[in-house]
Amino acid sequence: MAKVSQAAKLGLFVVASAGAAFLVYRTVDKSVGGGGGYVVHAYIDDATGLANHSRVTIAGIPVGQIEKVGLEKGRARIDVRVNRDVKLYQSATLGVKSASLLGENVIVLTQGTGEPLKKDGDEIETMKGARSVDDLKEEIGRIADLVEKVAQQLARSIGSDKGGKNIEAILQNLADATEAINETVRENRVFINETLKNVDRITARSGPELEKILVNVRVITEDVRAMMAAQGKDGQSGELRSTIERVNRASKSLESALGHIDSVAGRIDRGEGTIGRLSKDEALINEVQGVAEGVNDYVDSLRRLQTVVGLRSDYNFLANTIKSYVELRLQPREDKYYLIELINDPRGKTSFTQTDVDTTNPNDPAHYRTVTTTTTDAFRFTIQFARRLGPFTGRFGIKESTGGVGLDTHLLSNRFEIVQDLFGFGEEIRPRYRLWVGYEFIHRLWLIGGVDHVFLPNRRDYFLGLQLRFTDDDLKTILPFSSGFTSGGR
Repeated sequence: MAKVSQAAKLGLFVVASAGAAFLVYRTVDKSVGGGGGYVVHAYIDDATGLANHSRVTIAGIPVGQIEKVGLEKGRARIDVRVNRDVKLYQSATLGVKSASLLGENVIVLTQGTGEPLKKDGDEIETMKGARSVDDLKEEIGRIADLVEKVAQQLARSIGSDKGGKNIEAILQNLADATEAINETVRENRVFINETLKNVDRITARSGPELEKILVNVRVITEDVRAMMAAQGKDGQSGELRSTIERVNRASKSLESALGHIDSVAGRIDRGEGTIGRLSKDEALINEVQGVAEGVNDYVDSLRRLQTVVGLRSDYNFLANTIKSYVELRLQPREDKYYLIELINDPRGKTSFTQTDVDTTNPNDPAHYRTVTTTTTDAFRFTIQFARRLGPFTGRFGIKESTGGVGLDTHLLSNRFEIVQDLFGFGEEIRPRYRLWVGYEFIHRLWLIGGVDHVFLPNRRDYFLGLQLRFTDDDLKTILPFSSGFTSGGR
């Protein structure tokens, strides 16, 4: 009875194991070959290393498996099953990526963008193929051949007794030159430190020029590399051998030059010559330093100079004329500038001539006065100095070819101006007073309106105009000779 019970237990265990194995098989079978997800296909030139049920990834994350690999129209057709929760868009692509150096490949996808979504049975584009292991092996083989050729050339160039002696002589010359340089540096350490500081200050202000120099150095190094790669007749490295010989001769010249440098450095250390006196004479050093600081201040002022150009046209309603201005502002600082204007005024310059007449004509008064008004159509100019204090700017100098003063008021972050000019003291009975307002409604473009000859009703006129103002920074983008302008801040 005990034997039967033991046999029954064994039978039940076998049956349970078989059932569990069947369930595992069914589960694995559904997950591996299951009908979940959707199938898309693509055509590639080489399916080496790909097999059914191999994994499919996006950004290294498994999102499906290879459903089938087959041959169609002379190319490999790859059908891949993608998980239902993974969306592929119109520009999705398929590619092959090497998974290891043993030749295993996997399928990689990109989701792409754009509508509509890919659905079951759609074809997707193939991405540019990555380099395979065979390609890497072939590349390594070519590199090894090149390395072997270079080694053979070096062996032919410096492997002989003459080449060995040349290299030994070069190394000895370099060692002697290095020792001489070290000795020179030790003897002139203080002077070299000061020189390096000066060089650092110069290079800090000459960044763009240094970038151009570096570009030139890169071009030179490329030319040198091409020269070193050049071969002589029958594959012999004639250029390399001649270069080594030239380096040997140059090293000897360098040794002689270092001897002269050592002599010059000794004279400098003893205070002989101009540079020697400069390094020893404190008064001379202070004088040179003062001159350098003055030059530096002058250069800085030029670098900060801001140039503002204005083009303006006004329409005078009563006179029915158009008045044009060309304005140039030279602004070395935020709070001051120099104003230069050239004006074309159709009303021109007006002058008065007074004549007293005594007559015996009974039809005329015995004594009367005539006043003659003369207006000339001519260009006028303005040269004024301006200084700003807070929101106000005062100006004085020559205004439209006569003495004059002005007051400007700046509001709304300098986008709204109230401008007053008083000039023409000798032209009219009363001075000419002009008032106008300007608003920058578009960047660099001003709308202007005002009244002229406020004090003279018979000559009073109203005007409306536009002005375009731009700086030297704007000119750099439109003028080929913009490098002549010095940039700075307003």
